[in-house]
Amino acid sequence: MLRSLALTATASAAALAAAVPATAAAASPLPLPLPLLERTDRLTVIVSATGNTRTDGRYELECNPDGGTHPVAEAACDRLEELSQGQQDPFAPVPTERMCTQQSGGPATARVTGTWQGRHVDATFNRSNGCEISRWQTLEPVLPNTRS
Repeated sequence: MLRSLALTATASAAALAAAVPATAAAASPLPLPLPLLERTDRLTVIVSATGNTRTDGRYELECNPDGGTHPVAEAACDRLEELSQGQQDPFAPVPTERMCTQQSGGPATARVTGTWQGRHVDATFNRSNGCEISRWQTLEPVLPNTRS
């Protein structure tokens, strides 16, 4: 939704700027506040021990606009946007009081740091029990799919 809003606001500002005569625009004392709309979310994703050397590594993920070194940046940004629409914090840890199945999803670990929607992110992920496996899968494709 934020991405749609930013695109709409940018398009509206561009249309307004085109409609204003050059002399009036030059005389205007206040610039349009476009930098507020150009917020870029930047995350560093470090993944290890997935059992797949193609997915292990360090990735930079930028959203609004989508880019960076993440192999599926657009899909990852879309997933984060989808999760934020539902008022869900995609980086929240598993609540300590939650009961989780005692199963192992393997030794894979990930750490996500950076800025998302104007707030600091420093989250770790693993696949040590059913809750952590579910948390990891919820964040795919930001984190790689580790299922065979």
